[in-house]
Amino acid sequence: MLNVVLSLALLLLAVVLHEVSHGWVALRLGDTTAKAAGRLTLNPLAHLDLMGTVIVPGLLILAHLPPVGWAKPVPVNFGALRQPKRDMVLVGMAGPLANILLAVLFAALFHLSVGLHFKTGILIGYLGLWINLLLAVFNLMPIPPLDGSRFVLGLLPPKWGLRYLKLEPFGFLILLALIYAGLLEKTVLPIVGRLAGLLGAA
Repeated sequence: MLNVVLSLALLLLAVVLHEVSHGWVALRLGDTTAKAAGRLTLNPLAHLDLMGTVIVPGLLILAHLPPVGWAKPVPVNFGALRQPKRDMVLVGMAGPLANILLAVLFAALFHLSVGLHFKTGILIGYLGLWINLLLAVFNLMPIPPLDGSRFVLGLLPPKWGLRYLKLEPFGFLILLALIYAGLLEKTVLPIVGRLAGLLGAA
């Protein structure tokens, strides 16, 4: 039960900082939409999505599967960015990068706690590291509206980009189908495992 509570709390922290990072970078690149909407805050209530932040990850944890989830997407007006095609990529990559940086911090906590034989710190560091790496790698999948799709969109010619965006209304269904088919375990988890190994917590 402690693992479930800690996992949900750490996932909430991870998704909130993920979304705030998108909005913060967008603001630096000329778009004030997230700021105007009150989304540049660490208050989790401003970002909470009942399905994505509580129900789905809770069910995954109870099913002994890695906790994946999401918060309410931070609104970004890509047309307001100074260089929309380039800046779209930078805004998209901000969330996964924030999670990778958090994973490094949790890795430091994990190793410090191992040295001090602090069991709670070891558990928090380990779970925080894995959850943030999982969130980063999962979001880099090139399926709209995940962040990886923004990177792909920035590389595609406009005509192909418009066709690619037509997948977005079906993105959630595609993700559910891929998770059900075991994609998470076959592709995402091995990558996360290798990254965790590099941080010394495989």
